[in-house]
Amino acid sequence: MIFLFAVAAGILAGYARGGRMANLASLRLRWFWLVLLGMILQLLIFPLLSDRPLLPYATVPLHVLSYLLVFVFLAVNLRVRSLLVLAGGALLNFAAIAANGGRMPASATALARAGLIQTADRLTSSGTHGNVLLMEGNTRLDLLGDWLYLPRWVPFATAFSIGDVLIMVGLAWLIVRGMGKRV
Repeated sequence: MIFLFAVAAGILAGYARGGRMANLASLRLRWFWLVLLGMILQLLIFPLLSDRPLLPYATVPLHVLSYLLVFVFLAVNLRVRSLLVLAGGALLNFAAIAANGGRMPASATALARAGLIQTADRLTSSGTHGNVLLMEGNTRLDLLGDWLYLPRWVPFATAFSIGDVLIMVGLAWLIVRGMGKRV
């Protein structure tokens, strides 16, 4: 849900630069359906609206597969510069996930400060929750994990990573450019 901020920022900046939403239809992104499939997979394995994911099985392979689908999409669309920033963020996230057995390391403190107390408690008690792993002494690449957070008073507050920040910048940039002219 945090990526909605990037979409909103991109749309506002696009309008501020004289762009139009209708111009987004002219973006020529090939194989976009791979991104949609990757997002569906992540929605199935993330515990979003309840304490359990919709699909509590095969979390690790499905998490990795969702990233691979997005990487294929990014590879066939390398000509779009804003996607290079997004790809950089995705690579940082994937590095942390791959280094930790298919799960993203997450700080229980950051989750609690974002108001996700139950998620933080579940993560602390079991060590994993959905697609995340408790960030502790034996996790790798913690700097690339979910340790940043939005405070609980912000809508959709959550913990997020440096890679997520790059993904949001790339997404906002893509929208601004797409609203302004054909890419």
